[in-house]
Amino acid sequence: MTKKTVWMGLLAVAVSGTAWAEEDQIELKPGIGREQVMANCVMCHSLDMIQINSPFMKKEKWAATVNKMRNVMGAPISDEDAVLIVDYLTRQYGVD
Repeated sequence: MTKKTVWMGLLAVAVSGTAWAEEDQIELKPGIGREQVMANCVMCHSLDMIQINSPFMKKEKWAATVNKMRNVMGAPISDEDAVLIVDYLTRQYGVD
């Protein structure tokens, strides 16, 4: 196990699903790929990151972000899940 893997695991425990006082838990829109987002993205950050970034994100940006999470940050997202995640984020939270 590498230091990066340990760090990512600790970070995931620290931030996943965290709701601060008086905050509502983020609920993602229904759709194909939602489960993959829930299973993969909350390992490292809260779901509000999706809503915060959504006003600026076209498919190319969502794809670049998912690729960065996989290739730079070390997120263990399979190729198949990455496609579903990008498609879901584009459909539900992307801009034209």
